[in-house]
Amino acid sequence: MKIKIVALAIGALFSSGLMAAQTNSFVNIEQRLALLEQRLINAERRASDAEAQIQRLRQQQRVTAPATPAVKAESAEPTISAAAPAGLTLSGYGDIKIYGDVEFNMDAASRTGSLTSIRTSASKNQTPGSNERWDINGRILLGLDGLRRMDNGNFAGFSAQPLADMSGRMNLDDALFFFGREDDWKVKVGRFEAYDMFPLNQDTFIEYSGNTANDLYSDGYGYIYMMKEGRGRSNGGNFLVSKTLDNWYFELNSLVEDGSTLFQDSNYHGYALENKKNVAYLRPVIAWNNGRFSTAVAMEKNVVDNAYGYYANGSHWVDQSERTGYGWTMSWNGAKTNPEDGVTTNLNVAWMDAPDEKDFTAGINSLWRRFELGYIYAHNRIDRFSDASDGCDDNCWIADVGSYDIHTVHASYLLPDIMNMENFNIYLGAYASWLEANPSFGEKHEDSRYGARVRFKYFF
Repeated sequence: MKIKIVALAIGALFSSGLMAAQTNSFVNIEQRLALLEQRLINAERRASDAEAQIQRLRQQQRVTAPATPAVKAESAEPTISAAAPAGLTLSGYGDIKIYGDVEFNMDAASRTGSLTSIRTSASKNQTPGSNERWDINGRILLGLDGLRRMDNGNFAGFSAQPLADMSGRMNLDDALFFFGREDDWKVKVGRFEAYDMFPLNQDTFIEYSGNTANDLYSDGYGYIYMMKEGRGRSNGGNFLVSKTLDNWYFELNSLVEDGSTLFQDSNYHGYALENKKNVAYLRPVIAWNNGRFSTAVAMEKNVVDNAYGYYANGSHWVDQSERTGYGWTMSWNGAKTNPEDGVTTNLNVAWMDAPDEKDFTAGINSLWRRFELGYIYAHNRIDRFSDASDGCDDNCWIADVGSYDIHTVHASYLLPDIMNMENFNIYLGAYASWLEANPSFGEKHEDSRYGARVRFKYFF
């Protein structure tokens, strides 16, 4: 009996220990399962948050993508990052425009020696000769403009237009800074051309590439004066102030430069010019515009005395810098109201009063559809010419005092949208000029020139 009781007691002790062990084991497993479940819940929450963040970023990209320019504009300095893609960053002050055009010519002319001081080639380094001329010339222009407009109408900007020509040289059309107020006033400073007082419509062989205020006058040739001496785009700098008031436009341009650069090789009437100080041209313009009709009057004058000249007989100084020009132009632009059949016509008159020389020029030209036709008449009266001049050869046509008349007929035709490209055009141009010389000493004589051009014009 005692043995049974002892055995039962021992069995009960073992059973209670086993149950306690099993109970503790179940408790540990449940705690671990609960911990794992909590971790899974936390992981799912983090994944959901990450997915929501990705969705928000994608939504922001879709909203901002259309307004993002190819060139980033940032007002602050960019942060350099190895992972960031390379790109062009701008200051963010206004708009930037990059553009240009290609202009190449195929020319045929009777001879390179011209009757007038106007060059008939895009090359600035071409010298007159007696042979026929067949050549290809031209240039590529690359423009960069910047403009910033404010809500109150104020604006400021710049323009730069470098040129690359076929001779391998780099030149420059415009380089200027401007500021002002919309439809009110404007200030421009730099290299540019002021108001055109002798517009020629769609012309390809008279107002050719490279015709600037430099070398406008070539000694020994007729001078077609076109109110360009103080217009600009030369070796000097311009400062222009303009004002718009209803239909009226007022402009005052000033040009400061070495005045002897107006004359090719610094020769004038057979004398070698000596530059003493820069000239200062003042060129006021008053224009009126009302719909299809516009007109303008202008004057240009050098206000610096004794800027350049020559020594006569080796001792006597002769001032040649006192030059004053006057001009009037009138235009009818029928294409404003009738783009297909409207006629655009310009009538231009210019007069130059210079030492020992008076020059008068008148021209008319019309453009209908794509065909342009014009005529220019120039009269030069020369009162002094050096007897000892050796600067002229047989190619010079003005080598003595007297009067000289120059007649020029010019025409052009536009072939648009070549190969269905609206930015690719071809111009066909031609001119014919003849000179009637009436020197005070010697016999009267005449001579003529003619030429044709095919111009390829591509805008980008």
